[in-house]
Order: sequence, then structure tokens, then C-alpha cells
Amino acid sequence: MEAGIVGLPNVGKSTLFNALTHAGALAANYPFATIEPNVGVISIPDARLELIRRFMPTEKLVPAQLRLVDIAGIVRGASEGEGLGNKFLSHIREVDAILHVVRCFESPPGGEQVIHVEQTVDPIRDIETIETELTLADLQMVETALPKAERSARGGDKDASLRAAVLGKLLPVLAKGDPARTLEGLDPEERRVRRTLGLLTVKRVLYVANVDETDVLGTGPLAMRVRERAAAEGMEVVPVCAKIESELGELSDADRQEMLESLGMKEPALAALARAAYHLLGLQSYYTAGPKEIRAWTIPVGATAPQAAGVIHTDFEKGFIRVEVYSIADLEQFKSEKSIRDAGRLRTEGKAYVMRDGDVCHFLFNS
Repeated sequence: MEAGIVGLPNVGKSTLFNALTHAGALAANYPFATIEPNVGVISIPDARLELIRRFMPTEKLVPAQLRLVDIAGIVRGASEGEGLGNKFLSHIREVDAILHVVRCFESPPGGEQVIHVEQTVDPIRDIETIETELTLADLQMVETALPKAERSARGGDKDASLRAAVLGKLLPVLAKGDPARTLEGLDPEERRVRRTLGLLTVKRVLYVANVDETDVLGTGPLAMRVRERAAAEGMEVVPVCAKIESELGELSDADRQEMLESLGMKEPALAALARAAYHLLGLQSYYTAGPKEIRAWTIPVGATAPQAAGVIHTDFEKGFIRVEVYSIADLEQFKSEKSIRDAGRLRTEGKAYVMRDGDVCHFLFNS
């Protein structure tokens, strides 16, 4: 699964992407600096890996990872093709969730002037610009798809009939300017159909407030406006100073810690952002542990034990017999797997077991 970074041009998207993925040089300071989307893989910071290693020495730690896509800046009129808008919007359709970067800083007096495409800084206007373009693009798609679905439905196609019903419910919502996710009252089957339509405004959104060096915690007036907007929508916000995060990425561990302390930060904001993006996608981790490596594996929330085994290898899912599982809390209490087993805390679970975040597992399967 992957998340896409979106926003207006020059809000700090590419700076943020480079900091997250250590991708190198910063993008140029002009609209459409990114044409084709850049794709990177980020590691999810996870203190539980080190915790497991305290009790189980190993050669290496392997964190969970997430694909991240840096999508070109969207401008007003993108849904009508402005600024290569249709091409850029198609890139967003391919991701599973959206990280919406919002500029919450002014250019410093006498410092480098970062041009805002709208000439002034207004985070709420910027959010509404992006959401309007995504909504209009969805409206165009629904207006095109509905007559086709209705024609197929008249021919007796039951799937088309259900699709036409969902599209018909979406049309007035989008025409009013509201995102598709605000449509309520759908039954489970209708919600399933909505998920298959590739709508931009159904995707989960995390707002990333790109703040300046004087507001790393995101409590300034611009960032607070984004927080208020997100709260009203049931969304979340992570404040990030992309400039600081880029600098932190170039420092040694000792210098990085010293800089964090001077800024009153416990960890780089990118760590919180990576974890928030991971959870935004409905993902969780389980662990396998041994002398060669301790690894975090990524699974959707609600995955069963055989499905989790299949992430390691498809043969594990096909030949699944059972899983031996314990919690990290058990490991902290009993100090070793042997002690966990001796205490009767090592659980044996079958095919119906629903995985819990933080499970430590040994899978047994037929080869």
C-alpha cells in the first residue's frame, strides 16, 4: 500500500518527500518542479524493535516500510486540465491514502522568498482549493460513468444496477461540492462499490502542516487553523518543519539529538508523520524474531493469522497449520521466549485468529 503527498506548488511537498526518503537534492522553487511522481520507501520508526532486541540478541533490525509517492503540485483549475492537472490527478487515483501538505509559514523577512502560487499564505484557502479540484474531478468521473452503468443495468446486469445506484447517490453530493466520503446511509455492499470506483475524495487524508522554525510544535495561528479544520472533518494533523527535518537528516546521531533538545522536540517530526501515515492506511505490525534478524511485518488491521503468514511467503499461507504467538508485554515480563513458554503464556492459535498489533509470532506450516 502507498500514500501520496499532495498540495499546491511550493508548499514543501518535495522537501518533505526528500527528508522522509533521503532522496537527495531539493526541488526547484517554481510550480510544476515535479512532473512525474517520485516514489520512495520509508521505514516506520518503531521502538518495539529495540525493546525486543533487549531480550533477544540479533544481528539486525528490519522495520516496517511504506511506499510514498510525491505527486506534482495541483493548482486551481487542475480538474479542467490546468497545469497538466488531469495527469497529476490520475496519479492520486493510484494511491491508497493522501498526505495533504499545507503551507503554514510566511517567507522570513530578508530571507529566501518562497513564492506562493496564490501570492498570499492562507492554509484554509489552500485546503479548499485542493479539495475542490479533487471533488470536481470525481464529479466528472461520476457524470461519465453513470449513463454507462444505467445502460448496462437496463440490460439486466445486476452489478451495473448496484453501481448505477451508488453513482446516482454520489452525483448530488459531488455536485454540491462535498467530497464523496461525506455520503452517508450506504449499506455495506454499496460502500464496497464506492471503494471500487477510484474516487479521489473517498481516500483517507492526513494533513501535514508545514510550519517554520519558530513553530515546530504547530501551535501558531496558521497551524491552529488547520487543526481546527481537521477536527471539524474528523481528520488528523501532524506539524512538520520540512526545513528542519532536512537538516536533521544530515546530522550525526549525537548532533541530531542535541538539535532536537534545543528545539524542545523528543524525536524528528518525520517519525510521527511516518507512523501516522502507516495507521492512516489501516496498517499494523507483527514481529518475527531470531538470532539473524528481528523484523516488523506489515498487515492490514483485521488480518487473520494465515494472511499474516502469507506476507512472509505465499507458501506459508497455503500450508498454514498454526501460529505460536506472544506479546511484547510478555517478553518484558518474562525476559525470554523460554520463560514465556514455561509460564504457559505462549499461545497457540489457528486459522481464525485475528492478528493483534505487536504480536510476536512463529508460524508452523506444511511445505
